[in-house]
Amino acid sequence: MTTSPWISRLLLYRNEYLASFSATLCIFMVLCTNAWSSPALPKLLNVPNPPLSITSGDGSWIVSIQAIGGIFGMILAGLTVDRFGRKWPFIASALPVIAGWIMIALARTALLLYIARFLFGISYGVAYGIVPIYIGEITSDGVRGAAASLITVLAKVGILFEYSVGPYVSFETLAWLSMVGPVLFLLTFVWMPESPHYLLGRGRIAEARRSLQWLRRTSAVEEELNCTRKSIERTASERGSIRELFLPAYRNNLIIVLILALGMQMSGIQAVLSYAQTIFSQISSDLTDAQMSIVLGVVQMVTVSFPVFLVDRVGRHPLLLWSGVGSCIGLLLVSIYFTLEAAGVNVESFGWVSFVGLLFFVISYAFGMATVPFAIMSEIFPKNIRAHANALFGILSGVAIFAVLKLFQIALDNVGAYLPFWVFTVSIGLTFGFVFLYIPETKGKSLDEVQEIIAGWRRKRDPSKAVYVD
Repeated sequence: MTTSPWISRLLLYRNEYLASFSATLCIFMVLCTNAWSSPALPKLLNVPNPPLSITSGDGSWIVSIQAIGGIFGMILAGLTVDRFGRKWPFIASALPVIAGWIMIALARTALLLYIARFLFGISYGVAYGIVPIYIGEITSDGVRGAAASLITVLAKVGILFEYSVGPYVSFETLAWLSMVGPVLFLLTFVWMPESPHYLLGRGRIAEARRSLQWLRRTSAVEEELNCTRKSIERTASERGSIRELFLPAYRNNLIIVLILALGMQMSGIQAVLSYAQTIFSQISSDLTDAQMSIVLGVVQMVTVSFPVFLVDRVGRHPLLLWSGVGSCIGLLLVSIYFTLEAAGVNVESFGWVSFVGLLFFVISYAFGMATVPFAIMSEIFPKNIRAHANALFGILSGVAIFAVLKLFQIALDNVGAYLPFWVFTVSIGLTFGFVFLYIPETKGKSLDEVQEIIAGWRRKRDPSKAVYVD
């Protein structure tokens, strides 16, 4: 009996996948907090006798304030990840989530919801600040992209959980049930190894060897240990600081960060996911807004599974380009629908078109834009500044998310849904162009090779420098 290549690959790298999966349960945990607003806000705004009363303005702050917490979380991750390791700051990120769910379950004023969402944001920032680093350092070159793609897979599982459970339980019950996220994460990740890169950087060679032996499932790890140690020694003389990110040597690395951070968020994906039921309530359909949200959650969860198998085979660049084209087409359909509706055209019988457009957007986005950037971010910076780069990525993302979420509700209340969706459509079109021009392919390369590719690509684009030869 012949074993499937996929199964053989999974078995060969099973410990790496296990550690990566356990780490990304933290992403499941924080995305439950992120998606909570979709089923929760209608319970507070539209249901008679809610546990607490809020206005739509309060609702926009409740949704958007998490992004501000995320900025502080990213900064916190940058300050702690190289000092205390990847593992224990990561584990500590579950504490604000636990505190936040308790506050929401017991809340009787909007203030507690603000505090809880801010705490959620801190955990969100820490999680996204550390996960790409941890996965990038524990995985082999051939599976790094697939393992990093688990970040988005588990994110979509968290979203689907909230969309599926939230509409059918009480406001308080939803908060208690959402506690499953931190519980699962803590029960599994506490047993996972620390990053061998971090341990080597701290001179804890014996621990690094044990960690690497468990991850690779072999005792023959001396060659990799030596290569990793040499890589660390090459960067040890350079002081890893946030200022170093802005050196000319990392100019194009920063361009990539900017494109990925702003491109991901200005597409409007966070607005669609956070206000899903609110958006669907404006679309005429035989399905309820809650049912459409569940369909959306299922579709994107299934879709993001494909890049896990494709990102290390097809490559990062093609997936990003295909994702950009599909996302733009989907958003265009939605924008046209809401524009015609605002113009007084009877579009009631065409509600399915906008719903299909949103689904196509989510599918296309999940196929590349939602997944590939984390694979790229886990490999484009050297170890000594990787944490700062991820912090910068998170800060830029947090600012963009806050602006999108806050302004989306304002535009919805004062202008109409067509305005933000046209902004999203144009933004994703521009992102496609920037990806085409500025992001090189890095599939199947070691971390050191990736640095050389980006450095060579920079010289190739700069006529004053030597031309890079692959």
